[in-house]
Amino acid sequence: MTIVKVVDGDAGGYRCEVTSKDKCDSCTFDISVEAAEETQQTNILEAFKRSGDAGEDAGELDFSGLLKKRERKQKEEPEIDVDVWEILKNAKPCDYEKIAFQYGITDLRGMLKRLKKMRKVEPKKSDGFKSNPNEQFSFLKKLDPAYSVEKGKKIQLNVELSDPNAQVRWLRNGQEIKPSAKYIFESVGGIRKLTINKCTLADDAAYECVVGEEKSFTEVFIQEPPVTITKMLDDIHVVVGEKVEFEVEVSDEGANKVTGKWFKDGVEVTPSNRIKMTHMGRYIGPLTATFIDSCISNLTSSLTSPILFYARTLKQISHRNIHFTERIVLSVVTHKLVIDDVKPEDAGDYTFVPDGYALSLSAKLNFLGKRENQLIMYPLRFDVDITGEPPPTVCWKKGDMVRVSEGRVRVETRKNLSCFIIEGAERSDEGLYHITVTNPAGEDKADVMVKIVDVPDPPENVKCTGVGEDSASIQWDPPKFDGGVPVKGYLMERKKKGSSRWTRLNFDIYESTTYDAKKMIEGVLYEMRVFAVNGIGMSQPSASSKPFMPIAPTSEPTRLTVEDVTDGTCALKWLPPERIGAGGIDGYIIEYCVEGASEWVQANETPVEKNSYRVRGLPVGEKMLFRVRAVNIAGRSPPAVMAQAVTIREIVERPKIRLPRQLRTKYIKRVGEKVNLVIPFQGKPRPVVTWLKDGAPLDTKLVNVRTSDVDTILFIRQAAKEHSGQYTLSVQIENMEDKVTLEIQIVDKPGPPIAVTVTDVWGFNAALEWKPPKDNGNCEITGYTIQKADLKTKEWFTVLEHNRRPSCTVSDLVMGNEYTFRVFSENICGMSDDAGISKNTAVIAKTGLKQKQQPYKEKDMCSSPKFITPLIDRSVIAGYSAAISCAVRGHPKPKIIWMKNKMIIGEDPKYLMQNNQGVLTLNIRKPSLFDGGKYTCKAINDLGEDEVECKLVVRGMAKNLNHHQCVTLTMT
Repeated sequence: MTIVKVVDGDAGGYRCEVTSKDKCDSCTFDISVEAAEETQQTNILEAFKRSGDAGEDAGELDFSGLLKKRERKQKEEPEIDVDVWEILKNAKPCDYEKIAFQYGITDLRGMLKRLKKMRKVEPKKSDGFKSNPNEQFSFLKKLDPAYSVEKGKKIQLNVELSDPNAQVRWLRNGQEIKPSAKYIFESVGGIRKLTINKCTLADDAAYECVVGEEKSFTEVFIQEPPVTITKMLDDIHVVVGEKVEFEVEVSDEGANKVTGKWFKDGVEVTPSNRIKMTHMGRYIGPLTATFIDSCISNLTSSLTSPILFYARTLKQISHRNIHFTERIVLSVVTHKLVIDDVKPEDAGDYTFVPDGYALSLSAKLNFLGKRENQLIMYPLRFDVDITGEPPPTVCWKKGDMVRVSEGRVRVETRKNLSCFIIEGAERSDEGLYHITVTNPAGEDKADVMVKIVDVPDPPENVKCTGVGEDSASIQWDPPKFDGGVPVKGYLMERKKKGSSRWTRLNFDIYESTTYDAKKMIEGVLYEMRVFAVNGIGMSQPSASSKPFMPIAPTSEPTRLTVEDVTDGTCALKWLPPERIGAGGIDGYIIEYCVEGASEWVQANETPVEKNSYRVRGLPVGEKMLFRVRAVNIAGRSPPAVMAQAVTIREIVERPKIRLPRQLRTKYIKRVGEKVNLVIPFQGKPRPVVTWLKDGAPLDTKLVNVRTSDVDTILFIRQAAKEHSGQYTLSVQIENMEDKVTLEIQIVDKPGPPIAVTVTDVWGFNAALEWKPPKDNGNCEITGYTIQKADLKTKEWFTVLEHNRRPSCTVSDLVMGNEYTFRVFSENICGMSDDAGISKNTAVIAKTGLKQKQQPYKEKDMCSSPKFITPLIDRSVIAGYSAAISCAVRGHPKPKIIWMKNKMIIGEDPKYLMQNNQGVLTLNIRKPSLFDGGKYTCKAINDLGEDEVECKLVVRGMAKNLNHHQCVTLTMT
């Protein structure tokens, strides 16, 4: 909204409303008009006058039109340099425009942007700093510019004050709000809250929070639940005297019942004896009931049809004599307008307008005329006066057939009158009738032509001859029988497939037998039927047409480009159409022609699904044009045509190898791993690819090579050390060549070090030396691992890891012990599988002591088996693994036998028997009730035997008891 040349009368309140289909929103604002300043200072700032180089500070407002042209007075006093930024920073926002006008600043928007940037770098007021020491700020946090809340919900407005003890006032549309059950005031420290409960449309207003002279403004918008039309009004075509019923269904998401008004040609409809209006509600939930709600007192008993209710959640609702103890949410309201005995003056546009919503629904009432001349509904009667003496004999004939009284046809003859009557005339009764009267004096004849008229037969062969994006062409054959009266025209109806509601497409008689139906939905199946109309009335509907779908071809493909050209071929690529539609895309058709010719040749027989295609068999050296069409069920799209012709000639492109980054350094793999190197290259025509290993041709028995138009692959199924070396790849086109060299190294674990020797022993230390392994695994030795072992225990312990040199010193050896050593070599694959063992040992002698050798007498350690820890009785639950343990001592090592109920447990996989240093364990995997009993462990050696036993009880869950009870089964 733009106001040109503002005057005082433009001041006041304004409201902007936005409506879209069934939704509406609005906002209000005020405009105040102030008088322009009459005085003006002589110092005009140039910084923010409108110019073309204002950059990001340039605004859209220009106040230069408000400045009056005056001659500057020459003053003897020098001009005073005024710092406008300081004035603006210390001024209130409402004075910015006045200051800009006073100092000649025309670019107000740019000035405000610059001022905003300057304030961003200043300390926050909440940190205790102010740009002006004398300035006081009441609000630390103001209200948001606007709030939105659904109707019936609550909303909370919050502000934060710098003074926790400050008093605030809340205003609504300028009127102070008082605390109540609807408006609740809260104060927590420096935070002030206003809570509005159960918001209504009356709460849609402007709100203010006032602290002293400072104010914070906001606006609250109340959102109503949207209204949805679940059943539209349909146009009605009737004859005079029939009954008409308009019906519309309106759905509301909330619990409100949608009411409305009916209008005819813009005038509200009022009820009468013929016109009645009702509205009925239908609710959703698990409870049902029946009610009828009439908005007009003229509701008759014939309209009292049951309506279904459902109930949910907790709230009591009462409607007339119906009560529910649960909240019922209104879902659908059905509004009806019933007109009995329709008259011609009832024709027109009927509109339903829901109360409180910005939408309306319209339908037309049209007439075909009253069926007054249909002879098929009444008997046919001919009365013929006759005279003669004696009374003549009367004979009625149709053609050569004498009509006698039988069935529908009868003849009544009186003295001077003959009546020919046909009850319920039919089409076969049409024709020329003869009456003959005879007596002895002579005879007389007369002819009567009878024509039977009726409504026509339905049209035939209704079919769809073509479809568009939202239209369809319909064609039909005229009715075989026109009813004896010329057919005036036709009426068409359509419906969606699967629906039972037909929609009239025309209300004026349409004379042609072809019709273009419009305003259809693309991708939806429709059916059509046609009525024939003559002077008698309207025929029965024709048979429905076969279902058809309005659908249009896609738009043309986009970005058609040439990807590659060779001798005789051209590769094209493109992007899908921007508009595809409901028909989708079945593929693409590619066509080509010689430049200057008009005949296009189709390159592919069947549509291709990909967005690329190579056209083959093209004449070399010719300039060709190409085009691509998208194809779907509706046909072919407009073509995407190449802007320029393409010369079919091989393009020579210098060969270039695109070596992957990981191959630019040494490529290392372990023995036995797979090597698969893909190296792309480019060049036209197809280059010749050559592989060399260490300057010699590649042995294809050891290495596999596969080459395509764009890359070459070097493949080794199981790498071995002999595959290591330098590989050279050469790509050559005629006298142009590109080469790369890559180094492949196949590595493995190293061999053991050799010549491990103890070179010196002193104190508690020993010095070792060795030589590197003969086999380093085809890579550098990264270190050594040294281990020691006492000859008494012969257990190995690591003393050094990752030792880089082939020598080391082992310390902290125990006096009196003799040690041997072994060394492992390491590389990037890990430690060697074998170790190099020292040829000599290191003896750590005791200093100053002499050992007196005593004759060694071997002690007899033999003993019979003896259980030092017995088995313990156990109780376990069926299905949970269990174990029983005991300990035995004896030498020589006794043989252990486990028995259950005195029966030896053999190699049953359910039992696992373990012996660890004399500790015997029997593991029973998931015991069942039958695994209970006595278990015995027996130990036997050459000196005797011993045994222990225990009792194992397996408990199972009883089926007829609760889960806290169990039953015990003991097997003995």
